[in-house]
Amino acid sequence: MDKVVHFELVADDVERAKKFYSETFGWKMNDVPDMSYTIVHTAPTDEKGMMKEPGAINGGLMKRQAPWTAPIIVINVDDLDAATEKIKQNGGEVVKEKMPVGEMGFVAYFKDPEGNLMGVWQNRK
Repeated sequence: MDKVVHFELVADDVERAKKFYSETFGWKMNDVPDMSYTIVHTAPTDEKGMMKEPGAINGGLMKRQAPWTAPIIVINVDDLDAATEKIKQNGGEVVKEKMPVGEMGFVAYFKDPEGNLMGVWQNRK
């Protein structure tokens, strides 16, 4: 069973959103300038960036732009290529093909048959 491992929030005003989530929930924000992306830490992580608390997940924050117009749930898979094929076979539509995310892994985005934008993630092996 593939698990939810990440979320992504979108914002018209990223600085305002960062301030809101930091001050309201105590979340820590780490900007990734070359990606125009902010890593959102909702719980403590170890030296490898892995969650210390079972069940907790971290996320990201980025500028609202098509196709990223609403919060996104990201699902971890063992094989991103096989997952995107299954998505297509089962009525989904891949809207952003597999792309690398630094040295961490790969991500692709899809719409399910109901039109929800979701992500799939594969760690680098």
